[in-house]
Amino acid sequence: MRLLALDFGSKTVGVAVSDALGLTATGVEIIRRKSPGKLRQTLARIEELVKEYQVDRIILGYPVMLDGSEGERVEKTKEFASMLERRTGKEIIFQDERLTTVEAYEIMDLMGIKKEERHQYVDMVAAKVILEDYLNMENTGQI
Repeated sequence: MRLLALDFGSKTVGVAVSDALGLTATGVEIIRRKSPGKLRQTLARIEELVKEYQVDRIILGYPVMLDGSEGERVEKTKEFASMLERRTGKEIIFQDERLTTVEAYEIMDLMGIKKEERHQYVDMVAAKVILEDYLNMENTGQI
């Protein structure tokens, strides 16, 4: 069962995909848009990726605050999830994404990616972390 993970932001969407066995996660790309409200092309690209990778489910980062409360980004993420589900017909599963960006920066530091270049990769690496977290929970029976 192949999964697609998304790190949804106001201007970008980081994308990662699992292998067919659901054991590993790989960063795929960052979808960039010129305006926060313009999602048509973003949704179309995700739909292409769902078909290309034969995705069964979509894991979407859920941006709760560190204290667990929900803010404006959660509402925007829920709206995006509804559009995504209508567009792809795939089940959308929310995955807590607290501190995934911090972890992504730590990973890039370990990989030796220069600080001035990290912004080019952070959303894709964060999507990979979101997917790895989900896979770990699933594979250990926590889901």
